[in-house]
Amino acid sequence: MGLHLFLKKSKIYGLENIPKNKPVLFLPNHQNALVDALLIGTNCTRKPYFLTRSDVFVNPILKRLFYSFKMIPVYRMRDGRDSLKNNEAVFNTCANLLCTNEAVLMFPEANHSLVRRVRPLSKGFTRVLFAALEKKPKLDIYIVPVGVNYKEAIHFPDKAAIYYGKPIQLKDWYNKEDLPSSISKIKNTVSVRLKLLTIHIDEEEDYEHIISKLETEKINFLNPDEANQRVGALLQEKSLDVEKKYKKNSLNLLRGLFNLLNLPVIILWKKLIKPKVPEAEFIGTFRFVFGLLIYPLYYGLLLFFIGFFGDWYSALALVGIIFMYNYIYVKLG
Repeated sequence: MGLHLFLKKSKIYGLENIPKNKPVLFLPNHQNALVDALLIGTNCTRKPYFLTRSDVFVNPILKRLFYSFKMIPVYRMRDGRDSLKNNEAVFNTCANLLCTNEAVLMFPEANHSLVRRVRPLSKGFTRVLFAALEKKPKLDIYIVPVGVNYKEAIHFPDKAAIYYGKPIQLKDWYNKEDLPSSISKIKNTVSVRLKLLTIHIDEEEDYEHIISKLETEKINFLNPDEANQRVGALLQEKSLDVEKKYKKNSLNLLRGLFNLLNLPVIILWKKLIKPKVPEAEFIGTFRFVFGLLIYPLYYGLLLFFIGFFGDWYSALALVGIIFMYNYIYVKLG
């Protein structure tokens, strides 16, 4: 419900590619922090376990809550070199889950970025797969690459499109006698599939020019096939003439009325919450969680104060009107 109220539109493609009653490892690209995981977790036909950065498990209460949501801490180099040894137990846990036909979700890029590019993949996910096969050599494991796409992830309201790729049967790529070659082939196969399921602009030097050109031409960023074809065409050109990008006036009537009706919430967001967002990639996540927590309180307080100083029927009607306006504003973008 929260995602429905948060996003203007979200489209899901390829659900038929998700194997049933088989162990599945979902491998999505990673752009928008928690929102990526929520979109997949609430829309796929399985109920996956999620590997999650370990630093969010520091609070004992949140730790228990996260575990109840099937979240498993995974350790990175930035958590300290000594902490990496904990991943052996984490990967073993994931292997056991696959051995019981569960689904697991890992972000193989091992980091997030708003840049529209599939980054080099970590070999951590192959360790999970191989550990499962060591426990059950005949286990029929499937890898499902997932392309997560946003129109403009840091803006509100936004659109999203999720593409589930064709499943990759692990046994076709696994050679116990040559693990380094198996790792390389599996990583390359997943990377190639991801680059078809999301927008991939490999050229760092021309990245901003290409993005500007795509935006000027109003390319649909939710359609990776269309966008990637245009990226390829632009890379073939000798020069990229970038047209000036004109931003829409954010102070139009609809936006102004939205700001007025939600003024206390917007002030809290801009003055208290947004300045504390550590990275641009977390803006969508912080905005989503903030809205999910604050709006029930905001509507409740409006109802109480309007009803207390006026009458309850008018209060209910006004709060209902504000809710409906907010909903329509989000859906119209």
